[in-house]
Amino acid sequence: QVQLVESGGGLVQPGGSLRLSCTVSGTIFAIYTMGWYRQAPGKQRELVATITKSLNTNYVDSVKGRFTISRDNAKNTVYLQMNNLKPEDTAVYYCNAEIRPIGVPTTNYWGQGTQVIVSS
Repeated sequence: QVQLVESGGGLVQPGGSLRLSCTVSGTIFAIYTMGWYRQAPGKQRELVATITKSLNTNYVDSVKGRFTISRDNAKNTVYLQMNNLKPEDTAVYYCNAEIRPIGVPTTNYWGQGTQVIVSS
């Protein structure tokens, strides 16, 4: 059974930093694109950043220059370093990954979400 476990959320002041982590566990053949999404209260879930297996990255315009996505393929882990945080970054952040478990077709998996609150 595949699981995505996130950590690193919390309360931070504007201008501060947080680092989110998401580790995939289970019987896995391959992990392809990994990413982070977020959902603010009353809004739709939006893409924040993605990273392919070959480390190509993509960001939503609002976080470019402030957030950095990275991954450690040996640890099945994806990270999101968030700097210069703004109140509008407040949201629940979700990890997402395209995973091919052993004996199962490639499927999109989600983490449980981690809350990020940016407030003074």
